[in-house]
Amino acid sequence: MREIREFSAWRTSGFLALGLLLLALLWLGWAVYGGIREREVFYLWHLLGSLLALGLLAGGLFTVQPNEAVALVFFGRYVGSVREEGFHYANPLALRRRVSLRVHNFTSDRLKVNDAQGNPIEIAAVVVWRVVDTAQALFQVENHQTFVAIQSEAAIRALASRYPYDAEGKSLRGNPEEIAEELKAEVQERLKVAGVEVLEARLTHLAYAPEVAQAMLRRQQALAVVAARRLIVEAAVGMVKEALLGLEAEGIALDEERRAAMVNNLMVALVSEAQAQPVVNVGTLYT
Repeated sequence: MREIREFSAWRTSGFLALGLLLLALLWLGWAVYGGIREREVFYLWHLLGSLLALGLLAGGLFTVQPNEAVALVFFGRYVGSVREEGFHYANPLALRRRVSLRVHNFTSDRLKVNDAQGNPIEIAAVVVWRVVDTAQALFQVENHQTFVAIQSEAAIRALASRYPYDAEGKSLRGNPEEIAEELKAEVQERLKVAGVEVLEARLTHLAYAPEVAQAMLRRQQALAVVAARRLIVEAAVGMVKEALLGLEAEGIALDEERRAAMVNNLMVALVSEAQAQPVVNVGTLYT
């Protein structure tokens, strides 16, 4: 397939062309008036032919709105685009096709896909884009807006299948900025053939699918509890170690049995969820 790139079309000021057409129309009216006065019939045919010619030439007048471009096609051949806003005149026989250069948003539906660990998730994203090459947008793809929608959803599915929903490493939930940049690059690679520039791509919805949401929530809670327990135990071990070193620094020596008992009591007091109740040893009733 031959690649078509945008280039500037020939055009001139529409006001200049309109002035010339009006002068030609005035001259035609004066000539017809003279012919009528002289009662020459052939001036009627001149009038009809000239009016048709002027009408055809007037078809070259057109306007371009801000952030808009007009592509010209002359007998099936692309002859350039006009991006400058204002009143213009170009080839009157060329077909004009307008393309918006404004910024567009595409918001995908919630897509159900499997992440890298095989868990079903729901994901959606918004893609901010604009046309930067009118020729590619019009002639490289059938419909550039539909193309953006389909390729964006394909990129979202591909990205979601490469990473887990939540994990210790890189994940969809844990690294939103990196995921957004990678999604933008993925969509841009797919849309460059359509002359489209991706300005931003970002996830707008991310969740487990309803059928596994409760199970995954319990899993996340269990992982959080384990992590919290691990942190508490590590802190308790450090506190017990500091306590033993402090006693030794004060010259208080404990035998192995007392040391073990002290370590056990301190760990219970520090790690237990319920408030620890101290037991005071007051000796025995009988000696």
